[in-house]
Amino acid sequence: GTNGIQKDQFESPTGVAVSPDGNVYVADKGHHRIQVFTSAGVFIRKWGLLVLESGSEIEEFDHPHGIAVGQDGSVYVVDTGNNRIQKFTSEGIFIDWWGDPGRGWFNLPYGVAVAADDTVYVLEALGHQVQKFTSEGIFIRNWGDSSVRVTDGFRTPAGIAVTPDGH
Repeated sequence: GTNGIQKDQFESPTGVAVSPDGNVYVADKGHHRIQVFTSAGVFIRKWGLLVLESGSEIEEFDHPHGIAVGQDGSVYVVDTGNNRIQKFTSEGIFIDWWGDPGRGWFNLPYGVAVAADDTVYVLEALGHQVQKFTSEGIFIRNWGDSSVRVTDGFRTPAGIAVTPDGH
């Protein structure tokens, strides 16, 4: 794609994920949307638009940065500007979101990865940590710290991935 507003055009694409069926999902940060393509690059669909007031609407984004697809086809979008994760079906139908006290509190989330068991890992750039959730957004644990004296510390991490065996 090229730079622009039309389908298959991007402005600052920042995340890409491949679903189990081979479709390619792109977080188009500059246009505040998700675009989906076949493995051959043929446009399938898009969804999302800029949210004008932080956290005001579901299915709207403020600079989505990361994206991941679970084994069941669920799509997880890092809605960075709104400090939340949004979950959709593979067709772009909204399922749920989390990112407030009690449902994961994020400080500039950048990345997301989904393990084979659909456990969701969220990377926070300014929180200097990784948070682990169930696929329903229930918090499991976190790790990381910006302190250089901590063995599992991070300094403004920017990417995350999970191996097939969950590591």
